[in-house]
Amino acid sequence: MTRTPQNISDELLDAARKAGAEAADAIVIDGSSISVEVRGGALEHAERSEAVDLGLRVFLGKRQAIVSSSDSRAETLKAMAERAVAMAREAPEDPFTGLAAPEQLATNWDLDALELFDPTPEPSADALMQDALTAEAAALDVAGISQVSDAAASYGTHRVHLAATNGFSGGYMRSSRSTSCVAISGEGTGMERDYDGDGRTFQSDLRSPSEIGRTAAERAVGLAGARKPQTGSFPVVFDERISSSLIGHLLAASNGAAIARGASWLKENLGEQVLPAHMSLIEDPHRPRISGSRPFDAEGLATNRRAIIEDGVLTGWTLDLSSARKLEMKSTGNAARGVSGPPSPSNWNLSLTQGDKTRAELLRDMGTGLLVTSMIGSTINPNTGDYSRGASGFWVENGGITHPVNECTIAGNLRDMLMRIIPANDARTYLSRVVPSLLIEGMTLAGN
Repeated sequence: MTRTPQNISDELLDAARKAGAEAADAIVIDGSSISVEVRGGALEHAERSEAVDLGLRVFLGKRQAIVSSSDSRAETLKAMAERAVAMAREAPEDPFTGLAAPEQLATNWDLDALELFDPTPEPSADALMQDALTAEAAALDVAGISQVSDAAASYGTHRVHLAATNGFSGGYMRSSRSTSCVAISGEGTGMERDYDGDGRTFQSDLRSPSEIGRTAAERAVGLAGARKPQTGSFPVVFDERISSSLIGHLLAASNGAAIARGASWLKENLGEQVLPAHMSLIEDPHRPRISGSRPFDAEGLATNRRAIIEDGVLTGWTLDLSSARKLEMKSTGNAARGVSGPPSPSNWNLSLTQGDKTRAELLRDMGTGLLVTSMIGSTINPNTGDYSRGASGFWVENGGITHPVNECTIAGNLRDMLMRIIPANDARTYLSRVVPSLLIEGMTLAGN
């Protein structure tokens, strides 16, 4: 009889009870993947992996310990449980740890509605290699491309099962298929690189490899001749490709773990305006075919659609059970975890209110400034929101792109920046984070 992730998680809990644990939860992830990389029209690397990862968390009063393994043999499960209990006896007490109460647990969910798994057959290695070769060839067909540094395709599936002694038991399957390409234009010190890629739950939704290769190449060619912009205060448009990073900083500051530590520039702003009044940030973990969707969180609580920010006002923190207890609040069903660590708060699918203008219209309205398409490095002060990042992209004069730029730094304060954002209408709605291009006036640029 083949043991499923559910079977293994049940066996882990049984081993924990026999080892003396007062309570426990177990997570089992059974996954397989195949990936192919090509270069110069030939296969460069191919890899297939299959693995089962298991994690066990045990409780003795307010003490907890976590162990993990990739070996699911019965003797290993017994040893894991015994080791975890021994570790818990020596662990310090944590007054906020513990499993969910039975009445908090998710009890009904509709996996079919979420469409997390594509039932179509797994692609062959040859099919993946053909996707990668097609992307590479499409990139090399673009004038000005000197080489393709990487063209790849992959496919993977995994099954997750979570079980706990409070009575929760639930699992689901996921699938994903992706294609990517990195193209390089120019020669020597004048080389520039850019990329494109796509990853989807359902294979039929994936963009064509020829489009991905061509787009990567066109982006790389467009960067040829980049130079530093002038230093000063200018408006900046964050391209849709990277604009979600700004929202990521906002989410990090509203994460319950950061709030509980007092390490957030938003800690005193609950119930206050943090975005323009016409904008909302919606979390929806139930969107079909999206990578961030899930029926329950890593503590067995139901996931729910919620407005993190509504009409510009911050409505709540992102909480798991531990951070909620520290803050004397209720969990928002946002616990995430791997097999080797405890749960922590994390966000699922997010959508920021879109505007009514295209990116081109934002650039027109901006007049003179910077269109950022890529960023490197990051200096973010979590307590003050001071922001500084390396950037590259395109200089804009009189509303039109004039030349590519690189080696510059953009800086400001996140609290002020986010209050001034003007959204475009170009967000890709199939991404887990749906964030359009964003215009922000008065950014500090350091270049020449």
